[in-house]
Amino acid sequence: MKITRNPTRPVSVGNIIIGDGHPIAVQSMTATKTQDIDATVAQAEAYREAGAGVVRIAVDSDKDAIALGEIRKQTTANLAVDLQENFKLAELVAPHVDKIRYNPGHLYHHQRDKTWQEKVQFIINQAVEHDCAIRIGVNCGSVDPAKKAKYDSEDAITPMLESALEHCEFVDSLDFHRFIVSLKDSDPSQVVEVNRRFAEARPDVPLHLGVTEAGMPPDGIIKTRIAFEQLIGHGIGDTVRVSLTLPNDRKPEEVNAGQSIIEDIYAGRVRSVVKFDDTKLNIISCPSCSRVENEAFIDLAQSVKEMTEFAKDYQITIAVMGCRVNGPGETDDADLGLWCGPAKVNLKKGTETIGAFGYDEILPRLKLELNQIIDERSLA
Repeated sequence: MKITRNPTRPVSVGNIIIGDGHPIAVQSMTATKTQDIDATVAQAEAYREAGAGVVRIAVDSDKDAIALGEIRKQTTANLAVDLQENFKLAELVAPHVDKIRYNPGHLYHHQRDKTWQEKVQFIINQAVEHDCAIRIGVNCGSVDPAKKAKYDSEDAITPMLESALEHCEFVDSLDFHRFIVSLKDSDPSQVVEVNRRFAEARPDVPLHLGVTEAGMPPDGIIKTRIAFEQLIGHGIGDTVRVSLTLPNDRKPEEVNAGQSIIEDIYAGRVRSVVKFDDTKLNIISCPSCSRVENEAFIDLAQSVKEMTEFAKDYQITIAVMGCRVNGPGETDDADLGLWCGPAKVNLKKGTETIGAFGYDEILPRLKLELNQIIDERSLA
């Protein structure tokens, strides 16, 4: 299958180049605790050996940053780091990584007396000093609040797009051009639309593709394939991640899935339907990563999938999130949302918090709430 790639500029990340027609790089993220250096190195190496071009590691504290320095010494993988809310950590992590990812929607949590422009300039300064690339990572569940407030709640795409374009323009104004953009949603059709619109507006900027919180295989792979086929098949996309809810010993399957999808697209083996069937029960769950506070989250996600099988023909979305970083915000758009803490699972109905329940209590309560939604809709 002849695919004409978008003419994006080259961005070097360690020993690979992303964009400018170079092979599409597959990425993944470690699910081990970052301070468990041996386990994190082993997983980073497992990803690299599976063919990952970039391995991302979560760093949420000074201790994580110290551990990252040791991890860097013990792996030859190209390393990226995810800053999440604390932009100041860029100073500690930049010496040890090849790429830094920041989320525009997370720049409002620390040092609120500073503007987002000041915070981004700080990150860029670290990237310049330590020879790092940047990923501007926009996520549906944590969009810039100022952008989100401008539009109807049904329009999830325009706030994401405006945020990405605004940050691109600002970073360009700093005379820094070694950046990649990602725009992710849990709905494949939204991923396709927002990335198409961005590629039209900024065809020069390499794109990192992914369906966030795709869930467990095989459903998570199917959702991702739907988006990738429609984007990569039309020349959009320079690096990818398949985000799956998996136990640690199976995480390299993300890399294998990404490679398989890309290979199929280029071989003309397009298997997906044109649009994800959003008339059925949709379970989204985040990829298990180092921020998961209780490993029972992975088993819980599987149990939710099995327990809700009776409701498979209802248009209901259930979100199962593994930590407090993304959980509260990224369950807001689901009919029922669960985000997992160390000992309790927080249950929400839309944006309303129902309560916190033990891991052995949550499934019966979830079933009760699910049945109530089904009854309400049957009466409507």
